[in-house]
Formats: sequence, C-alpha cells, structure tokens
Amino acid sequence: MSTKWTAEAIPTLSGRTFVVTGANSGLGLETTRLLTGHGAHVVMTARDRIKGEAAAARIGQDVPGASLELRILDLADLDSVRAFAAGLHDDKVGVDVLINNAGVMMTPPRKTKQGFEMQFGTNHLGHFALTGLLLDLLAERDDPRVVTVSSTLHKQGRMDFDDLMRTKRYQPTQAYAQSKLANLLFGLELQRRLSAAGSPVRSLMAHPGYSRTNLQFAGPTGLRKAAMYIANPLFAQSPTIGVLPQVRAAVAPDVVGGQYYGCPKLMENRGYPELVQPSRRAQDAEAAARLWTESEKLTGVEYSF
Repeated sequence: MSTKWTAEAIPTLSGRTFVVTGANSGLGLETTRLLTGHGAHVVMTARDRIKGEAAAARIGQDVPGASLELRILDLADLDSVRAFAAGLHDDKVGVDVLINNAGVMMTPPRKTKQGFEMQFGTNHLGHFALTGLLLDLLAERDDPRVVTVSSTLHKQGRMDFDDLMRTKRYQPTQAYAQSKLANLLFGLELQRRLSAAGSPVRSLMAHPGYSRTNLQFAGPTGLRKAAMYIANPLFAQSPTIGVLPQVRAAVAPDVVGGQYYGCPKLMENRGYPELVQPSRRAQDAEAAARLWTESEKLTGVEYSF
C-alpha cells in the first residue's frame, strides 16, 4: 500500500533557487508558498507587476522571512521571455529548478504578440523558449530539473501540424487540449535529448487533476464559464493538494527524468501525487521530434546541450 506524498515530505531546500512561472496566483502561488516555506529561494514571475507584488506580499505574510523576488515575464511575448532570461544571466542567478506552471485555458480567439494562437503560444511556445534560454544556467547546478505542467485534457488533444494555430476552425477546448499535449510531447522529448547529451538536467512533468484555481474563470466565457462556477465547488479539489504533483516532481529525491506525476483517483481528477501515464499520443517520439523542430522555427530558440 503506497504512502501519501504530502507537503511534509518536502526536504529542506535551503540554497536552492526555483523559477516558477505564473507565480502570482493559483497553483503557482501555492508552489511558491510551499517552496519558500521549506527554505528555497523563489524567483516569482508574473505578467502584471501590481498583481505580482500583491502575491509576493501575501507570501511574505504566510511565510515570515520568505526568500523570494519578483520578475516580470509574459509568456505570450517572446521578447519578454528573452528579456527575462537575459536578466537572470546578467544578474548571475543560479537556477536549480524551472517550473513551467503558467498557462491560459479555453480563451476566445486571441493571438500572442508574435501572432501565435494564444493557448499554444503561451502554454507551449513560451515555455519552450524559456527552457531553452535557461538550460545553460540549469546545467551548472546540482540536481537541476525542468518541471512542465500539463493537464488530463491532454488526452483529448491532437497535434494539427498543418494548422497549429487553429486558423481554419478555432475551438477553445480543442486548442487548449492541443497545448497541453504539446507540453507532454515537449517534456518527454526534452528528456530524450538531455539523456542523449549526458546532461545532468532532468525533465519531469505533472498535472494537478481538477483543482480549484482562477484558471477556470480567466479564460472561458459564456456557458463554459457558467459550467465552471457550478462544477468547481462540487468536484474540484483544493489547490493545496492539486499543487503537490508538480512540487513532488520538483523536489523529491527519488524522481527519474521522464516521469509524469498526477492525481490518480476519479479518472485522474483527485488525489495525492503518484506516477501516471501520458496518453499514447503524448509518447509519440516522431510527433515530439516534429513539434520540437517546429517550435525552434517559430520561437527562434535553438537548444544547445
């Protein structure tokens, strides 16, 4: 019988630095709270400085003496991604773990600054570029990791390589599912390439099950948003539990590169973190390699291992 992995299992993190994208709310905020509470230094990222500063103040109240800093990062703008990465390099910030947590969900048709479909551009391309630009910082550290957050909805996703931006027919849920499938294809392919290069960096993936966060309300509109208001109180689990899969992937000493942690109960909607299986499409190495090539072209970020 397996033992529940809870926040009590988090080891002492003193001396380790974590970059958490989307740290001003939801699972990113909970992740920051747990990490700083165990001695880590956290680089919080947020698109909006005012919201970011408010979140940092909340962490400071909840975790007296918390070691954290706020830096502005908009994953929907590759110029912002490059500026953020350059700032870490210029300030010689050592990065032990990158947690690709931020995301948008089921938005109406929108585009990023560079003209990409918003969900694919933010959830996948922004994090693909960010990881590539920080890989050298990670490789210099002990036990470096990249944790990419996906979703159970990746199982409904299909990569439309002929129309990645969904210009022919945009459907919010399908676009979201494609972006979450892309997260897993990326995370698994990253581990393949890290292993082949003999890199010390490990790539892991996680999903939070169905957790109560602002994500369900920030993107959806109309009937979808109304459905979320009904479903969340009835079915969603607390973000304090939903956050544990990504934290386990980021800090547990026994994890292995390429693993995927999620909530195993009720069709992976609830429960304490355990290993779960990506869909067959997510494990398609040929599709992953194709996505990698396309992502390098679209972002202009080429990885160096």
